[in-house]
Amino acid sequence: MNVAACYFVYLAISVALTVWVARTLHENGRVFLVDAFHGNAELADSVNHLLVVGFYLINIGYIALALTTHAPLATLREAIELESTKIGVVLLILGGMHFFNIIIFAKMRHRSTQPEVIPPPRIA
Repeated sequence: MNVAACYFVYLAISVALTVWVARTLHENGRVFLVDAFHGNAELADSVNHLLVVGFYLINIGYIALALTTHAPLATLREAIELESTKIGVVLLILGGMHFFNIIIFAKMRHRSTQPEVIPPPRIA
């Protein structure tokens, strides 16, 4: 099996998955971010865009770093196993990043819905 062909398949699948997940998160995350930022749509859109840029940088950076193998690929089975391992790690990273972002924004939203507690005045 040609290693270069295996690399091209890995790149095509990994980049396509990254783009699909980033677009999905960007489109569906806006409502959540607007709520987390108390209706400030401009700030929510800005944060949403920055999250997508960071998402692309981390994922495509990892995809590029993982584009190595030292094992010869003599059979189609070995190529499929290599592809599935590499793509599986990319998917785990994508899922982990999504989960981390949801936790962060859920905490932000929770804080924003809590009533503001005014401390009692100090007596001098």
